Amino acid sequence: QVHLVESGGGLVQAGGSLRLSCAASGRTFSSTAMAWFRQTPGKDREFVAAIIWSGGTTPYADSVKGRFTISRGDSKNTLYLQLASLKPEDTAVYYCAAQRYYRDPTEWSGYDYWGQGTQVTVSS
Repeated sequence: QVHLVESGGGLVQAGGSLRLSCAASGRTFSSTAMAWFRQTPGKDREFVAAIIWSGGTTPYADSVKGRFTISRGDSKNTLYLQLASLKPEDTAVYYCAAQRYYRDPTEWSGYDYWGQGTQVTVSS
């Protein structure tokens, strides 16, 4: 089994920053990519950023380019998202995800494992 745990969310003012973390565990866990998605109540999960391990490609949603940065820790099982220049519209629950084999990294259906999410709230 694969277990993903997000942390680092909180309440910040517009223009502020946060660093989200995702820890993945499981004796047999491996992945082709990991990603961050976000969701507000009543809406579909929205792609934010991904990192594809083979080659290190990091696609970003247009809405966050230049403001958010995805990176890995000491292993593929640790993932970070640095959120800067935050806007009220960034308010959402942020989820970490991992895929067992390669599919479209920008689609929620391309991922197999999900964390429980961490709340980010940006005040104006």
